[in-house]
Amino acid sequence: MAGRGPAPKDPGKRARRNADPVPTTTIRFERGEQPDLPGDYLWPEQTRVWWANWSRAPQAEHFMQTDWDFLLDTALIHAELWAGNAAVAGELRLRVSKVGSTAEDRARLRISFAEADERDAARPAGSAARERYGSLRAVAGEGGSVTPIKAAPVKRAAARRTKPAE
Repeated sequence: MAGRGPAPKDPGKRARRNADPVPTTTIRFERGEQPDLPGDYLWPEQTRVWWANWSRAPQAEHFMQTDWDFLLDTALIHAELWAGNAAVAGELRLRVSKVGSTAEDRARLRISFAEADERDAARPAGSAARERYGSLRAVAGEGGSVTPIKAAPVKRAAARRTKPAE
């Protein structure tokens, strides 16, 4: 089954700044608590570790109770996969992508980490490579001479010549 296309472009870098076609509905956020895995089911160790990993995932602090319920249902699918039922792999992949399991999923969901935002903010605006590295100079090698670097000539594609129709 196919994915959902490429990750979205940063809104600040988009050529068109049209408003989203669907308005956003704002609701009150109520943080949900991760439930324990039900004790009446024999959970594979891999699923127990997976479930514990979700409790520490940064995006989990934004999960509501319905998100944890969805993830608990997904844990059953995860357990089925580890029990040898490979037929559930596609469904597991789709479900974990909805909660930002991989870097690609988080990009598609427009989830970014504060650390990356802080680093981007600290970088000088418009700092081009020439500004950052323009003061670097070549040093003499073993022979003592420095060979200046010249830009390679740009090759232009020859225009195609077509014979006029007879």
